[in-house]
This record gives sequence, C-alpha cells and structure tokens, in this order.
Amino acid sequence: MVFQDIIIAIAAGEAEKSLELTKRALAQGFSAESVLEKGLIAGMDRVAEKFRDQRVMVPEVLMASRAMHAGLSLVEPCLKSSERKTTGKIVMGTVAGDLHDIGLSLVKMMVMTSGAQIINLGVDVTPKKFASVVRKEKPHILMMSALLTTTMTVMKEVIDELELLGIRKNLIVIVGGAPVDSGFAKKIGADYYFEDAFEVRNFIEENLYKMITQKSR
Repeated sequence: MVFQDIIIAIAAGEAEKSLELTKRALAQGFSAESVLEKGLIAGMDRVAEKFRDQRVMVPEVLMASRAMHAGLSLVEPCLKSSERKTTGKIVMGTVAGDLHDIGLSLVKMMVMTSGAQIINLGVDVTPKKFASVVRKEKPHILMMSALLTTTMTVMKEVIDELELLGIRKNLIVIVGGAPVDSGFAKKIGADYYFEDAFEVRNFIEENLYKMITQKSR
C-alpha cells in the first residue's frame, strides 16, 4: 500500500521519496485528505512517538519534517481547492523568542482537514502581533506553542495583552509545547492544553462548530 510506503519514507527522512510517493498516491485516485491523514500525518506521528520515547534525536525529527513537507507541498493545494465548508477561523503561532515550528506545522496539518481557516503567524510572534491579528481577524481559537522554558512565559503576556485590549472574551486559547502542561495552562489563564497534535485535531473536530454557534449568539 502506498500509504505505508509514505510512512516509511517520512520516518527515514527521505524527502524526494516522500514527494514521489505522494504524487503516486494522488495519481492513483486517493483523496488529498486520505493521503494527508493515512500517509503524511501517520508518518510524522511515528517519528513523534519515537521522539517522545527518546528513540530518535532532533536532527532525525527535522529530516522527517522536511520529508513530510515535501509531500504536503502537493497535498495542500488540493485541500485548499476542495469544496469544504469553512467551519471557523484559527490563529496560531510560536511565541516570541522561540524559532521552533515542528509542532506548529504538525498542528496546522492536523486541523486543515476540519475545514477551518488557518492563519499561521509562524515563529517568534510577539504578544502585540498576536493581539493585533486577533483584533483584526476575530478568530474562534488562538493556538500558541513554545518549545523552550525561557519562552513559555510569553504565553501569559499574550493573554494579558488580549485582556488589556478587551478581546479575550469568547476567544478559546489553546497552548502546547514540550515545557507546557495543564497546570501551567490553567495558571496563565489559557482554556486548554494538549499534549500532541492528535489531541488538538480531535478537539477541533468535536467542538469548533459548537464554538461558532455559541459565538454567533
């Protein structure tokens, strides 16, 4: 099965092979959503599990991420062009001082299939930038990531900025990243903490429509 081959290619960090296999899967008639979930995401999840168990190192994760992005370059345009009803708006980014985007990329991939409009601010995003985009775009959800203990406190600064500007109400704030836990999330005033991208996707699929309905009232 081509999906299994994609998983193996990503786990091995083989970008060219991932690209070739993704192209083959699409040519065989598999939907972009199925290639994304059963191939690209499944492959990256295998690497993530090994990383959590300390069976692979950061360089290997980066190579796998590049391989995943190679396939994603073919899949993403198909996802954007498919007629999926937009089910909400999500702003996401890695906080100021932090240049890590692996987790952010995984989360973006996961929630793309929900049909939500995703505004990815990338890395090193300041509290004022987060607040400015939230005020302009009026998203249903704000997701923040931090991979360093020295930057995780910036999440609190972002929430403080939102409250200062009066735009915190009705906004769901989700935080994540290696040094973050549920206790920290509660302490800084975030609504949810998720350990991995799969938990985020499940939450979005189960709750985003409900959030939109409540916000429109």
